Amino acid sequence: MSVSRITTTAALGAVALLALTGCSTVGAAEEGDAKAPAAAEGQQFPVTVTDMAGNEVTIESADSVIVTDNRLFRLVADWGIELSAAPRALMSSENPLATDEGIVDLGTHAEPDFEKVVEVDPDLIVNGYRYSGHAEDMQKAAPDAAFVDMTNEELSVDEYLVESVTLLGEIFGKQDEAKDLIDDFHAAVDEAQQAYDPEVTVMGLVTSANEIRYSNPLDGRGSSIFFSLVGLTPALESEGSSNDKGDDISIEAIAESNPEFLLVLDREAAFSDSESTPALELITSSTALAPVPAIENEAIYVMPADFYLTEDIVTYTTVLNDLAKEFAAL
Repeated sequence: MSVSRITTTAALGAVALLALTGCSTVGAAEEGDAKAPAAAEGQQFPVTVTDMAGNEVTIESADSVIVTDNRLFRLVADWGIELSAAPRALMSSENPLATDEGIVDLGTHAEPDFEKVVEVDPDLIVNGYRYSGHAEDMQKAAPDAAFVDMTNEELSVDEYLVESVTLLGEIFGKQDEAKDLIDDFHAAVDEAQQAYDPEVTVMGLVTSANEIRYSNPLDGRGSSIFFSLVGLTPALESEGSSNDKGDDISIEAIAESNPEFLLVLDREAAFSDSESTPALELITSSTALAPVPAIENEAIYVMPADFYLTEDIVTYTTVLNDLAKEFAAL
């Protein structure tokens, strides 16, 4: 295999939050002094959607909106959706909403503050992912709010990405923007598939707390979707879990599997206060891994630094585009 370069992608630059302006007053024959909701300029409410859990939800208005699903925060920012509250601690530091003090911080899923949900009196709650276990408490805190459940564990990751982005577009009148993102994602899948040679064996890894851990190709955190989408050939097909820190594996087992390409999630890179050794340094400094083809040929791809916090369609598209370039260079 020819020499490839080691690649570490920087966290994606977030698109600046669009300034929202209130609509001018309408004629007396229409709706008096009513304003279009700032949260979804251009959308007309009420709107009825089917959420990811299969519930039919009618949204009467979106003047006060809470979104808790971190896979949606980038789109919320890019589409200019105004939030009343969100768990800002779960946002990438690259997202302008993370430092927006005008958005009430609900806290992480480990320590949610439901009193703040009551405080902002939401019309709409879009809830999911790390906050999925708090659905009942969120609804109790705002019983009159339309509740959109983003939970669906029956879909594959790529199916979920497409359907969830489509749903968000339907809610906020951003159908065209949603379609563009989905088209870009599918195009990136095609390019990565075309660039990849199935003779090249790949291993997924997760680095966490200065440890190198295994990400299995079926449902391992970070890398498994790319095995499925691109058709990657696993260097090791050992069973594992979807644990966010990966599964235990010995350095010797990695070396024995002889991977020709490493696909790596640096879990701690998403946190500014992390003192962990960066994934690339941790892997390349291992004497036991030095003879591995992926190390010798510098065929290592480390996912974007904020991957663990974003996991959205834009991030997946970025990784696929990067992989297409890496595979073409092997």
